[in-house]
Amino acid sequence: MSDASSSPVIAIRFDCTPLRSVRQIDIPPDASPAYRGRLQRVQQAVSQHGTRNTYYLTNGSCTFQFTNNPAVGWVRFAVEGTVLTDTADSKTVGSDLTVRLDKETCEWLTQPAVEWLSLSVKHAMEAEFDRYIAAGDLARAQERLAREQAASDASGGFLGMNL
Repeated sequence: MSDASSSPVIAIRFDCTPLRSVRQIDIPPDASPAYRGRLQRVQQAVSQHGTRNTYYLTNGSCTFQFTNNPAVGWVRFAVEGTVLTDTADSKTVGSDLTVRLDKETCEWLTQPAVEWLSLSVKHAMEAEFDRYIAAGDLARAQERLAREQAASDASGGFLGMNL
């Protein structure tokens, strides 16, 4: 028997944008289809969930490792969408995530397993967002946005090239 490796069984990554930082989204006419699609999804998230206590996750992934061989026995899901927190931004209370199978190295993977794992991804992402909050990453992001907003307000609403 060997010792468990230090790598997690579930590897989760994401970028987080507080929706309260999204003022108005104007989609440039020359935007690439991928960028246009992302902006439209953020617009939809704002209209559906508002901007208070809502966070938009992009570039998200959730990887489950089922064997001790890093080349075999894992599945990775791509994740994007909204995470909702309580009024104090201290705990995740729900999410509206789009989850899709991105890549896998499991010959034995079946469609019912993919469906069950997709649901598990939602729960894993919510638990990881609680860890993100507890680590202070959310507070640091909010402080940075507050500093940027204060600098923008102090300069009459203009901040460099981010007019």
